[in-house]
Amino acid sequence: QVQLVESGGGSVQAGGSLRLSCAASGYASSRYDMAWFRQVPGKGREGVAALSMSGFAYYADLVKGRFTISQDNVKNTLILQMNSLKPDDTAMYYCAAERENRGLPILLAYNYRLWGQGTQVTVSS
Repeated sequence: QVQLVESGGGSVQAGGSLRLSCAASGYASSRYDMAWFRQVPGKGREGVAALSMSGFAYYADLVKGRFTISQDNVKNTLILQMNSLKPDDTAMYYCAAERENRGLPILLAYNYRLWGQGTQVTVSS
């Protein structure tokens, strides 16, 4: 069974750091486009960072220079290192995966058909 499980969320003060993990099971995540999204109540899912199956990283402008996406192929885990966190980063963070090139922007939520359950990140001022 293909599954994504996020972990690493929590509460942190502004300026702090968190490291999110997304453990993939049932498939090799290196053969998928992988991404992190976030969502706050009442809004749609916002693309944060993505790692294409060819190894290119993409970031939303709001997180460039602060967040880093990477993949541990041995552990089949997607990582999001978040530094210099701001209160506006508070959201539920989701991991997503897609194995087909659907011709859609890599940071568009509609591109992805496999999702984790999410992990909450709260940044206080």
